[in-house]
Amino acid sequence: METFNHILKLLAGIGLFLFAIYLLEDSLKNLSGRSFKLFLQRITKNKVGAAAGGAIVTGILQSSSMVSFMVLAFVGAGVFTMRNAMAIVLGANLGTTLDSWLVATLGFNVDIEVIAYPAVCLGGLLLILFGSRKTTKYIAFFLFGFGLLFIGLGFMKTAMQAQVKIFDFSQYAQMPLAVFLLIGFVITLVVQSSSVTMALTLSALHVDAISLPIAAAIILGSQTGTTIKIIFAAIGGNVSKKRIVLGNVLFNVFVTVFAFLLLKPLLFLITDVFNIKDHLIALVAFSTLINFSAISIFLPLLDTFTSFLERFFKDSDGSTTAFIGHASYAEPVTALDLFRRETKYFIHNSMIFNLELFKIDTRLLRENPDFKSINEKNRYYLKTVEEKYDFLKQLQGELQAFYLELRPKLRIEQHSEINQLISAVRSSLHSVKSVKDIGSNISNLRHSSKEIKYNFFVHHRKETKTLYLELNAFMIQDKNATFENLQTVYDTIQTNYTSALNNFYTEAQNATIEDIDITTVINFNRELFTSNKAMLMAVKDFLLQEKQAEYFNEIPVYRT
Repeated sequence: METFNHILKLLAGIGLFLFAIYLLEDSLKNLSGRSFKLFLQRITKNKVGAAAGGAIVTGILQSSSMVSFMVLAFVGAGVFTMRNAMAIVLGANLGTTLDSWLVATLGFNVDIEVIAYPAVCLGGLLLILFGSRKTTKYIAFFLFGFGLLFIGLGFMKTAMQAQVKIFDFSQYAQMPLAVFLLIGFVITLVVQSSSVTMALTLSALHVDAISLPIAAAIILGSQTGTTIKIIFAAIGGNVSKKRIVLGNVLFNVFVTVFAFLLLKPLLFLITDVFNIKDHLIALVAFSTLINFSAISIFLPLLDTFTSFLERFFKDSDGSTTAFIGHASYAEPVTALDLFRRETKYFIHNSMIFNLELFKIDTRLLRENPDFKSINEKNRYYLKTVEEKYDFLKQLQGELQAFYLELRPKLRIEQHSEINQLISAVRSSLHSVKSVKDIGSNISNLRHSSKEIKYNFFVHHRKETKTLYLELNAFMIQDKNATFENLQTVYDTIQTNYTSALNNFYTEAQNATIEDIDITTVINFNRELFTSNKAMLMAVKDFLLQEKQAEYFNEIPVYRT
């Protein structure tokens, strides 16, 4: 039973430590704003500056994963070159050791209560008294995270100390170091934080539960364990992202194997040559040394390494298009037909995006045989809301670029058709953006305990489902898309907007509702009206002939 209690305390320490890292990461990310991103962009003119920048930013944010995700986003947007992005990733590994130095020096050599408890107390006071101010709130989060980091470490340390007294760890000391390498990998794979693995290892080393070589082997295993999260981030990404992730994995595997083969000489260098006798400091110095040495080896070879990575994956992965990627400007008529198919695909996915934000079943749209296999191949249905939105924005950009190239090659009489198609794309994305902008309102109304707000959401979700089923019927030609039919749809959108607002005002007179809730409902109603009308305009431009489509152009997009 005593052992079980120690295990629970150890797990509680891990949980607190992870939560502390999350608070520190979130607070620093919000306090810094976009400054770290701009800093990274400024210093990536050369590979040495990029590596140094990666180390500095990671040392401050204390999350190599966050920096890696940031780099992946910049690479996907074409902001960073492959070479400099890879240099930042190399530097990020070195930056994570700052947290290890902090834990090894303060966490085990200073009374934890002196640091942790005042920080948590001050953080709590700031959050209660000034939590409405954004900057103060994140300062409070930082203090909470800083304090909880050491409280969690204290839990781990005392649990280890108690367990050593009742359990003989020496029986495992003769096991091969490769076993402990695997243990480090598995621990980091589970908790997805090399900082937690380091804290656990330092705690065990502090109470002599393990030796320095065993601790070093565990830390080496953690070096590769953190790459799994980055691998998942690249799934469905473009070719550059995949290459960066591959480079990150290869680098970490190299560091692990290289240092493991030279483990004893490296530890001898630290303990005997550098004369570091404190095993906690020696372990952190080992981690810093191997990462610094690996960077020193890789930086001169970075151009060669980048060229090697460019052999992997097909360049076509960078495009989100389904049809126009196969088009040739030498055959403008065929290219225009493919452009029309791509536009229909864009509208189709935009409809799915909007419906999913309302938690409306999209199986009917997903089963569209024209696009089902395409979306399954590019994993559109598995993407997050942000990833879907980025996908649609990138696709719109590619459609716009294709339009600019194709239009001069078409006959004059074909200009109206391609103009309507690109207009449909713009309207469709406008509809998507309007729904995305009220995503928090949708969540607020959907989960509200106030009947007036919840019923307002249910009403609009029902109306939205009906509207999109009708628009989809026009798109798949189950219903005739005449001017009159589309005009009827527009009238319905306008009527729903006005009646919903009037009904809400009537109900609000007899219900207890706060001013902020009224603002939320009004904003939600207007943006949804804008979105629905924009999607109708997209369908109109896609389906109607030029003369009929022009009649809709005088209808205002906004009405309040």
